[in-house]
Formats: sequence, structure tokens, C-alpha cells
Amino acid sequence: MTIAKLIAGRGTEVWSIEAEDTVADAVAMLATKRIGALPVRDGGTHVVGIFSERDVLYCLDTRGTDMLTLKVREVMTAPAITIDPATHVDEALGLMTRRRIRHLPVEKDGVVIGFVSIGDLVKYKIDTIQAEAEALRSYIAS
Repeated sequence: MTIAKLIAGRGTEVWSIEAEDTVADAVAMLATKRIGALPVRDGGTHVVGIFSERDVLYCLDTRGTDMLTLKVREVMTAPAITIDPATHVDEALGLMTRRRIRHLPVEKDGVVIGFVSIGDLVKYKIDTIQAEAEALRSYIAS
């Protein structure tokens, strides 16, 4: 299955933050939306980085609470690793594993059209395995 098919049922809105926003703004958005990461944009549609819970922890450890006044661009993980909608789910999982990341923006022609987490991909894989197991049980029983 491709990422395009995986995100097809979702809405078109992708929450993001601007690079010039403060870390406090980004943390508030993570908390309000109950999400673990945000694509970071630099005034346009292209993603320049990712701001995640890990970035908050690393920065908090090194800068203390003063980090809340920093710009997101000073704290984000950059450059962003992105994927194309035609990417296969297994390929995206492999990329996440190799690069030790948990979120991937989905870009088409330089525009973010989706955002997937490792949880999204693992859920798809588990659902697929369970469906295959049920089909085999059904086949064996008949």
C-alpha cells in the first residue's frame, strides 16, 4: 500500500508551525492538538524542519525554561526528511527505522499534503496482518 492510499481518508488540513514562531507557541499547539510533532514552514508551503517532543526535551535540558522564548527554527530538527505520496508503507517504515525518526511529512510538488507517524504505519501493518490471519482461519475452517 502507498502512503497516498493510507492518507486518502483524512482531511486536507495538516497542522504546522512557522519557523519564526516561538517554542512556547509550538508547545502550546502540540498540547492543544494532542500530537507529537509538527512540520515547520518558512513562510511558504515547503517544510524546512520538524518540531517534536524530542526537540522540546533536548532544548529544555540544555537551555532550561528560557528555551520557550526561542524561535522554532533554533530548536527544530532540520532539514526535514519528507516522502512522496507514491512511497510504499514498508519503505516509509524502513526510512523511519534507519533514520530513527517518528514523523514524515508527505510532499507532492513541494506542497505538504499529509503527515504520517510511525504509529499510523504500524497500525496499518497490524491491521493487515490481522486481516490475513482471519482470512487464513476462515479458509482453514471451511
